[in-house]
Amino acid sequence: MFQNDPHLLIADLPGYSPDISRLLSMMNYARFTTLQEVKGLTMEQLDFVAEKGGNSIGALLLHAAAVEYAYQASTFEERELSQDELRIWGPALNLGDEGRAAIRGHDLDYYIERLNEVRNRTFDLFRSVTDEWLYIEQPFWYNKQANYYFMWFHVFEDEINHRGQIRLIRKKLST
Repeated sequence: MFQNDPHLLIADLPGYSPDISRLLSMMNYARFTTLQEVKGLTMEQLDFVAEKGGNSIGALLLHAAAVEYAYQASTFEERELSQDELRIWGPALNLGDEGRAAIRGHDLDYYIERLNEVRNRTFDLFRSVTDEWLYIEQPFWYNKQANYYFMWFHVFEDEINHRGQIRLIRKKLST
C-alpha cells in the first residue's frame, strides 16, 4: 500500500527552497490523509451532524480551505480578510450555527475543488518567498510573537485536528 508512496517523503520539491519544501511536503501528507478519510462520501453523509452543536464533515472540509485562505491573506499579504471574503469564507471559519446553516447541499467534488483551489494558490504563493521568509516574526495569538513557519504549521495542524473529528463523525454514520 505505501511502497514508493511520495506522500511518505518529506523532501525537496522542485521550485521551492528546502525548508518550504519540507513544510509543503507535510501539508501534502496531511491533505492526502484527509482526502482518504472522506473518499466516497455522499452529500447526505457530508451534511450529517452527529450531535447538537456539532459540525458536518462538509463544514470541516470547507473550514480547512477557509483557514488556509485566511493564512494566505494574513502571512503573504499581511492583511485581514475583506468583507467580501468574509461573506464567502466566514461561515466556514466560524462554523457553529452559521456554518450549519450555510454549509450543506454540496457533493464531495465541491469540497475537493475548494480545497484544491486554495492549495494551488498556497503553492503559487510559496514560490514567491525563500526559507528566510518562514522565520519572519509577527504578533500572533494573544499578541505573542510567532514566525510564519509556525503559522503555516498551524494551518495543517488544524486540518489534522478536524480530520480526527471527521473520523468520529464517520463512525457515527455507521451506527
